[in-house]
Amino acid sequence: MSFCLFCLELCSSRLLRHCEMADFGLHTYQQEVVERALKGENIIIWLPTGGGKTRAAVYVAKKHLETTPNAKVMVLVNKVHLVDQHYNKEFEPYLGHTFIIKKVSGENKEKDFFGLVVQQSQVVICTAQILYNALINKEEARHVELSDITLLIIDECHHTQKEEVYNKVMRLYVEKKLKGEKPLPQILGLTASPGTGGAKTLDKAVEHVLEICANLDSAIVSAKEYASELKEVVPRPRKIFKIVKERIKDPFGDHLISMMNTIHSRMGLPPDFRLKECGTQEYEADVVNLEQRGVQEKNRPLAQCALHLRQYNDALLINDTLRMIDAYRSLEEYYSKKRTNPIDETDTFLLELFEENQVELRNLAMDSRFENPKMDELQSTLLEQFRSGVPSRAIIFSKTRKSIHCLKDWVLTNRALQEAGIKADILTGAGNGITYMTQNEQAEIIKNFRMGSLNLLISTSVAEEGLDIPECNLVVRYGLLTNEIAQQQASGRARARNAQYAFVAQAGGREDRRERINEYLEELTGQAIGRVQTMTPQEFCSKITQLQEMAVTCTKIELKRQAEKRSRNTASSFQLSCRGCFTPVASGSDIKLVENMYINVNPAFKSFKDWEPGCKISCKKCNKKWGNEIKYMKCAIMPNLAIKNFALGSPGQEWPPVKKWKDVPFTVEDFNFKEYYIIKRALCGFSYSRISVHRFAPQMLSLCSASPACQNL
Repeated sequence: MSFCLFCLELCSSRLLRHCEMADFGLHTYQQEVVERALKGENIIIWLPTGGGKTRAAVYVAKKHLETTPNAKVMVLVNKVHLVDQHYNKEFEPYLGHTFIIKKVSGENKEKDFFGLVVQQSQVVICTAQILYNALINKEEARHVELSDITLLIIDECHHTQKEEVYNKVMRLYVEKKLKGEKPLPQILGLTASPGTGGAKTLDKAVEHVLEICANLDSAIVSAKEYASELKEVVPRPRKIFKIVKERIKDPFGDHLISMMNTIHSRMGLPPDFRLKECGTQEYEADVVNLEQRGVQEKNRPLAQCALHLRQYNDALLINDTLRMIDAYRSLEEYYSKKRTNPIDETDTFLLELFEENQVELRNLAMDSRFENPKMDELQSTLLEQFRSGVPSRAIIFSKTRKSIHCLKDWVLTNRALQEAGIKADILTGAGNGITYMTQNEQAEIIKNFRMGSLNLLISTSVAEEGLDIPECNLVVRYGLLTNEIAQQQASGRARARNAQYAFVAQAGGREDRRERINEYLEELTGQAIGRVQTMTPQEFCSKITQLQEMAVTCTKIELKRQAEKRSRNTASSFQLSCRGCFTPVASGSDIKLVENMYINVNPAFKSFKDWEPGCKISCKKCNKKWGNEIKYMKCAIMPNLAIKNFALGSPGQEWPPVKKWKDVPFTVEDFNFKEYYIIKRALCGFSYSRISVHRFAPQMLSLCSASPACQNL
């Protein structure tokens, strides 16, 4: 048998590369999924949680840096803590000795000269928002072009859809691609769960997968030839349904509903208006709409009653998931804050209603005969694992930060769980506020979990994807109504041998139904990806281009529509009022945009506490939170306001409240720091006598004069 020289060289090259990948720590299935990326193709790697997507991406980055002239690799993440994690755990250990690697997040000073950081580095790991800001920022020190990047790695890339920041970045890419502009970076997406996008049929699920592919301009690849090895390395946990019967009596919940009916009668709802069943997500949607209607009509009794009804509905939802005492305490905490500042008879009525029923509610909440049976099932599930004699780690996933705090209290005060040796703590997302954690706190909790001083994490969705959490023997989803992506991500945490994934719910309840739907959708996702992977290259490219052209056209139409809508109104004609009491707060022209934040630049706007990082800004009259103070350019203390906390008004027209600044019906201009500083000096006490106010244009003077909050003029 004879071989041509070319074939021998090809076989030898493949063998050497295989050995190199093995030395790098890649399994054969990982080598399989990176093959097309190593050839320079745009791909999405689809591997389950724990399958080593990031390690595979590091190898692709290494080969790209070694073979591409002037290579520049950008790694995008969607959460701040993942910047450090990818840097410390993957890219720096494997590439840091050869290449210059930088990490940049909102907490780094480097973001202020991000363009220079990119120029001086070979690998940059950052949040997607920082790159997007740099792409649209024209300042030389901050600006970055897509053509500066040769390889763009996008972690958890299933988020590249709708108005998520990943998609904003990729939309810029797609626009350049359709115009024929070059060079453009190679794309490498990473995901464990593309999902179906809400689709329930195979054809619709295929459309969703194709849209993800189009948004990322990439084909989706998975382990085929070495799928059996993947199953061996990342075994699926054994799933067990822990289904309980509905409790026979619920006097605590019944009492809450009777109080809600009392509030209903006070609201004066139209006879044809019917609220959904209390204690459901549908009821919550109804009262949210009522509160918005009250804000739009400046009908404070309606708005306040709706807000309080939402608290009672939350208590019913807690009662359905956790202990009765947890539901009672949630109301007690809410009304303890309301006692200090009732401002009209509606507040007095609502406060007195709770106080008149408080003792009865507390007594009912303490009656163990009517306790939630799901808590007993959760206890038995934990005891089965931790009394098994096998050293164990477990995670309980629950919906809200409030619920995980309640579950922690339950575990720490439960004698049986403590005797079983359970050492629990909570894990929440990073951010400002009492119920959030800092990145350092997150890292410390995960470290303790890895070392064994903790063996049970009680977590929100933050632990579902991204975080480097040790493999678990047991994962429990409890009180959750989420999609198939969250379910897949959570179950992927149960990676230990013979691990279990438990689901605790009431028979025939909402969570039970949703979990079974998610099982079907998980299978549908795999079928949809399989269908896409069998398309011919010509068919796939044609469909992707068609979807990209449609997306770009729709985006342009929507942006034009929004611009036309805003152009019909001037910012100065709008007044922002406190959403809690309708006290005038600011003019629309006081608000400026700086680094994706909306700040009140009127120097006369007063915050009501001494400045501290993240200091809360609240209404003096009703204590409604408006936002937080930030420090800008190391010297300016700026009020960063959230539009969801305000009512909008303009002469002769009522406007519905909006959740995000992008939805306001006027244009918010970019912030000019130099202009702000000059006006502040002129109008608010510094060198007032030496600087003539009349030098400034009327629109600049409006920074102070148009605001109802101005106290100095």
